[in-house]
Amino acid sequence: MLKKFFPHAYAPDVYAIDYEYLYEQGYQALIFDIDQTLVQHGEQSTKEVDELFKRIHAIGFKTILLSNNSAERIEEFIENIDTLYVAMADKPQVDGYLKALDMLGTSKEKTVFIGDQIFTDILGANRCGIPSILVRFLRHDYETKIGKKRQVERLVLACYRLSRTYQNRLGNVVKEIN
Repeated sequence: MLKKFFPHAYAPDVYAIDYEYLYEQGYQALIFDIDQTLVQHGEQSTKEVDELFKRIHAIGFKTILLSNNSAERIEEFIENIDTLYVAMADKPQVDGYLKALDMLGTSKEKTVFIGDQIFTDILGANRCGIPSILVRFLRHDYETKIGKKRQVERLVLACYRLSRTYQNRLGNVVKEIN
């Protein structure tokens, strides 16, 4: 039952993902969540995020943002990023994921979803059949408490880590830090 919540891989953040490796494995497109995945909730894009997307595009990937946010929020966020987006996606419902695939012109087998929430991002990708990478959610240093949903996510993640069958299904997508 828990496997529907398990990502195909887990990374500490979006910068630890080996995008070159994913591309070499035949993946053509990446779907990203925004808030708590790329930036803190409601924040604008950063120079690091802008550079990450430039690097990903230079590798050859198509990208799209899939967010439950409004179009206005996303348009402000992508001011310096050349990417498509789906607003008001209603994750974890599959319609937004399918729309993203259609806009990208790729199949679910050639696309990877990257997000921070198990019960929306990962569940929706799994329902749709899109391989997924869960990243640790971003939070400010002064934030010491997490919500109840995040506490339950920790339990699911602990079960994921115990179940070796479901780990690293995309291969070694996390870069080793020297």
